[in-house]
Amino acid sequence: MMAASATPTTLQRTPAKPFYFNTSAHLLRITKYKANSLSELLDALRECPEDSVFQHTFRTLQEHHFIREGFSNDFAHWALAQCNEPGLAEALASVDVREFTSVSTLRERIIQILENYLKSVPNMGTHPADETFYFCASDIVVLPTSFEGRTMGEFTEGLRRVSVHSIHHHFIEARLRLKLMSNDFSQWLHEDVGLTEAARKLNRIDIYTSTLEDVRQQIIRIVERALT
Repeated sequence: MMAASATPTTLQRTPAKPFYFNTSAHLLRITKYKANSLSELLDALRECPEDSVFQHTFRTLQEHHFIREGFSNDFAHWALAQCNEPGLAEALASVDVREFTSVSTLRERIIQILENYLKSVPNMGTHPADETFYFCASDIVVLPTSFEGRTMGEFTEGLRRVSVHSIHHHFIEARLRLKLMSNDFSQWLHEDVGLTEAARKLNRIDIYTSTLEDVRQQIIRIVERALT
């Protein structure tokens, strides 16, 4: 009896639809919310728009993508540099944004940290900061690139050649659009290629201890290993 025909290898897998590499530009705007003390920061955090919370957490990773050390969000930076509160800064920096599936729950976690800290050190709430914290947000302009992945080979080549801004757009920026649950690369690998385990591994990449260039290389390694 003849053996059943071999199924196509993963390397030969044809995506259900191409992956189109985009990039994005951010038009930064200052909102009406600002803080000159930790108490004012807490009040503003309760009322500011969600895209402002996203701006000062996820987008910080793009602005400092080449830095391997330091605090991971703007709130932690400000608490240390302008309020001289290293304990609070470390607590705010300990928030891992990958654990959250909505900006509202991320906001609540940051608020909780501030509330607990001000209860333990109540006199610090009204102590004036050295500089004002201005809550910002971004209007996003999505721009196409010349790269697309109609095959897995084209996809990996696109990963190598696009700018780190494109990597940020699909890997980090997309989390706001996808309600923080995934990223564009993982979603495409899962839904259109069937590489579910590779998609999960991408979601586990540490975006804090890696630069965006490191993230690119880790994505490429995971995808290439899945194709062998």
